[in-house]
Amino acid sequence: MRAVALGGGHGLHATLCALRLVPEITGVTAVVTVADDGGSSGRLRREMDGILPPGDLRMALSALAGDDDGGRRWSALVQHRFGGTGALAGHAVGNLLLAGLMDTLGDPVEALDEMSRLLGVAGRVLPMCAVPLDIEADVSGLGLDSYDDVAGDRTPTHRIRGQVAVASTPGRVERLYLRPDQPPACPQAVEAVREADVVLLGPGSWFTSVLPHLLVPALRAALDETSARRIVVLNLAPEPGETPDFSPEQHLAVLAQHAPQLRFDAVLADVDAVAVPHRLRATARDMMVPDGRVHLAPVAAADPLVPRHDPAALAAALREVLADLARGGPAGGRTGYRAGAR
Repeated sequence: MRAVALGGGHGLHATLCALRLVPEITGVTAVVTVADDGGSSGRLRREMDGILPPGDLRMALSALAGDDDGGRRWSALVQHRFGGTGALAGHAVGNLLLAGLMDTLGDPVEALDEMSRLLGVAGRVLPMCAVPLDIEADVSGLGLDSYDDVAGDRTPTHRIRGQVAVASTPGRVERLYLRPDQPPACPQAVEAVREADVVLLGPGSWFTSVLPHLLVPALRAALDETSARRIVVLNLAPEPGETPDFSPEQHLAVLAQHAPQLRFDAVLADVDAVAVPHRLRATARDMMVPDGRVHLAPVAAADPLVPRHDPAALAAALREVLADLARGGPAGGRTGYRAGAR
């Protein structure tokens, strides 16, 4: 099976690591958001006009790097960040390598393919778009006097711009936009989605890593039209700034708000992150998953400080989701993790 994973940052990294452990998956393509404007990526965007932010692309490359000694050595190197207080402080080596390749080759896809050869990548890493993007969002709860009538309810909102600003806003994100509007999709990413057997969306920063893929017209059309099985992987916990106090079903609701016609075949969530399973199943059934197929499984890593997916556990859960979809089994997911078993 050929798998395509869409997202960015640590969430996409976990998904890619998991897909490598699924024996039925013979080819993996990462489609990565390109709107980061913070940290090392933001500095490079400001200093090199028109360059794609390399940070999330670098993390995807690292996740798919070869397992031999050379692949592991290069993977560790590209993830290394310079310390100190000088001009290089905070930059990841891989960000600088990617920036150099993009600058000299003039083609971000060619640069990523070249970097993939260097790391012995098992699969392919592609940008969502071949041009850098900016995120804008309508945010409520900031005490300002502008209004958004999209939902017909005169909710006080204010438009903020930038991935970092949206990710760290003290308000509530109501709606997301990309700039430039109607951005051109990476053709290779569109082709990968159309030819895939399974497409995964999430986990990750919901408004700044996951939803942006749905706002690129050609990529969204490919998601609509692909014959692949489409799976949403939900986050383990609400994220301060972007999704404070969000329930799992609220994550699905905002996804449906931004792509109301898009349908999915399954939703995968951590069993301990879903307080009311029947409510999540009802939301999935009403909004996007035709038969409400929601799988609950223990997929969180044993880290009490930072919620992270465990790649091996996520791989096992994905195998069960794929097997269930292949046999057309009943909704509900893993035996022993149904609503009645909690």
